[in-house]
Amino acid sequence: MAVGKIVTGFSKPYVALYAASSGTITYSSGQLLSQGVSVSGSADTADDNNFYADNVLAESANTTFTGGEVTLTVDGLLEAAEKLIMGLPTSSGGWMTYNDDQAVPYVGIGFIARYQSDGVVTYVPYVLAKCMFNQINTSAATQEENIEFQTQELTAKIFRGDDTKHAWKYVGDEEDTEAAAEAALKTKLGIT
Repeated sequence: MAVGKIVTGFSKPYVALYAASSGTITYSSGQLLSQGVSVSGSADTADDNNFYADNVLAESANTTFTGGEVTLTVDGLLEAAEKLIMGLPTSSGGWMTYNDDQAVPYVGIGFIARYQSDGVVTYVPYVLAKCMFNQINTSAATQEENIEFQTQELTAKIFRGDDTKHAWKYVGDEEDTEAAAEAALKTKLGIT
């Protein structure tokens, strides 16, 4: 009896600067974003293009991905990753400065999803080809009797890539180990 493939984990969110030239997507300056807590994404598509004949739906053209949004929850954003995804100018006097010189870049976002099916665990690398992070919100709460662990939520817009087929998501092969999935992810994002 076949069983489904159940998601049992999320890890290793990476980012890399996006570029496209002559119909080919490339990545550079890739790095670990932080430690992953959760990820969720939504895809927007063009309206269905339906054709009716004899008073019934006779044909329907496939919908096309037009954009989307991804939300990453991480344990806390690493400073180097924050500078990269927010396009922050070089720190001055020990301060990261959000100002008119900020130039938020397009990036590729990668991560690993862990699955289990019939007792077998596998790891699958994903890359969202072209994204741009929204400005980062700041929130913190005072410590009371017990420490309340606080996470950071990041959102990014997902775009169609500028390659010849307008890739927006890549899904790698299932791997037996997280290390193998991470190696594939790093290769896709140009991280050596």
